[in-house]
Amino acid sequence: MKPNTQTAMQELILQVREAIPFDMPEAEICTGKCVGCPKKLLEFLDQELTDWESRLEDEEAPRLGDLSRLAKTSKKVHKALAKNGLV
Repeated sequence: MKPNTQTAMQELILQVREAIPFDMPEAEICTGKCVGCPKKLLEFLDQELTDWESRLEDEEAPRLGDLSRLAKTSKKVHKALAKNGLV
C-alpha cells in the first residue's frame, strides 16, 4: 500500500535533511571558486523544507506535483553541492 501524500512528504523532507549538510559552517561552504552559490542554495532549500513542515503541521495535504517539485529541487541542489565538493 502506498503512503498518503502527507506521509510521503514527511519522508521526503527527512531524507533531504539527512542528505544535505544544512549545519555546515559558512567557512566550509564558501571556500574557493563556487559553481552556483552553495550558501544561497542551502538557504533556499531549507526555507522550502521549513515551509512544507509548517504546512504539514497545519494538516495541509500536498499534491503529487508538490512532492515531485520538492524532490526535483532537492536533487538539483544536491547536484550543485556535489559539484562544489560539499556532499
